[in-house]
Formats: sequence, C-alpha cells, structure tokens
Amino acid sequence: MTTSRRLSDRKVEKFDKNITRRGSVPETTAKKGKDYPVGPILLGFFIFVVIGSFTIVFSLSDNQDSHNRRHGIIATRTVL
Repeated sequence: MTTSRRLSDRKVEKFDKNITRRGSVPETTAKKGKDYPVGPILLGFFIFVVIGSFTIVFSLSDNQDSHNRRHGIIATRTVL
C-alpha cells in the first residue's frame, strides 16, 4: 500500500521538527523541594503505632516477669 504525498510530507516535517528540538530538554525532571512521599498525618500515625506497640509489648513482658517472680515461677526461654 502506498502512502500519499501529503501524508509523507507531514511525517517528514514532524521528524525534522523533532530533530531541531533535540537537546532542549531540562537538566533534570525531578522536583526540587522537600516533598515527602508520605503525608505528615500518616507519618505521625505510623510513629504512634510503632511506639505504642513497643510500650505495650514492653509493659506486658515486664508484668509477666514480675508475676513470675512473685509466684516463684522460674521461666526458661528457649532460643532456636
């Protein structure tokens, strides 16, 4: 199938235009600024959950140890 002369000329013109614009791209396309990938509310919630979980686990562990000491239970921990 042959292409028309008009369509061929349009393709050549578009190609030539792209050739003349070559190299006019900015140095970097990344944004320059302090933009965090997560919002401050989500970050605060995450920190709250992590610190809260640590304190709960630590307090439960401490309560279990004090309970065992009060009742004379010797706890042995096995390491795998």
